[in-house]
Amino acid sequence: MNQVRHVPVMLQRCLDLLAPALAEPGAVVVDCTLGLGGHSEALLSTFPAARLVALDRDQEALRLSGERLAPFGHRATLVHAVYDELPEVLARLEIPRVQGVLFDLGVSSMQLDEAERGFAYAQDSPLDMRMDQSSGVSAAEVLNTYPPGELVRILRAYGEEKQAKRIVSAVVREREKEPFSHSARLVELIRDALPQAAKRTGGNPAKRTFQALRIEVNGELSVLERAIPAAVTSLAVGGRIAVLSYHSLEDRLVKQVFAAGATNTAPPGLPVVPERYQPRLRLLTRGAELPSEEEIAENRRAAPARLRGAQRIREDAL
Repeated sequence: MNQVRHVPVMLQRCLDLLAPALAEPGAVVVDCTLGLGGHSEALLSTFPAARLVALDRDQEALRLSGERLAPFGHRATLVHAVYDELPEVLARLEIPRVQGVLFDLGVSSMQLDEAERGFAYAQDSPLDMRMDQSSGVSAAEVLNTYPPGELVRILRAYGEEKQAKRIVSAVVREREKEPFSHSARLVELIRDALPQAAKRTGGNPAKRTFQALRIEVNGELSVLERAIPAAVTSLAVGGRIAVLSYHSLEDRLVKQVFAAGATNTAPPGLPVVPERYQPRLRLLTRGAELPSEEEIAENRRAAPARLRGAQRIREDAL
């Protein structure tokens, strides 16, 4: 397992966004998606006065990152948790508010590169896709047991797959002959099911289906829907949040939460806007920021990344 290959996406920009909140002694920053610890290591190195709390649902990621972050000693606290559990984690650690939060929502390079995890469509592997392999249903179970209508919904909603009906018809036909267990058979089925024109666009034709299965298996969007508002609530006034998304569904969700927080909620026509209607967030990015062409050339996994940041500017209204 070679950690050198893990290149954190938009690292310097994430550090710059969070920096003003993390300079003071006693600042706490949460890395909600620890992965192989690239962002976490940079946060601890760049902000020597800060303490880090890092979450991951993947036990193997926690083990490897634990080794990487060991030199920082008690400044790093690693927790086995899904990121929507942030409020419970902070309560357990008796941390009332934090100064920084970072989300990197991409599948970690470790999960993509370790064949037996079943995330990658470029090599044959068991159809698992669980980020936490100690619980939940695998991608194979989803393919083999979900009703056709539900599979179509998942492929359309999470993979934005226009050919969802064709693919699902082929899956249902094939699973009756023999249940799915490995990725190569699914990739081949998708190639055969798609019309020629659909195969010519957007890279590997299996990409959207694999994305949809991964999101379903890990409940990623429903977890994110809870996690982003919870993270905003956990910020102290002056605290900052940075979120890296990798597909439009995630980015849209982050955008909605940030936009709502940055909006004045007063009824129209009030001569003076009372405190409780004032925005509680200030947007730090104009829309979503994209990686530079240089970064994409060095790290192709950065290509779909979208970065948004916000700062907490007031308490919630009571």
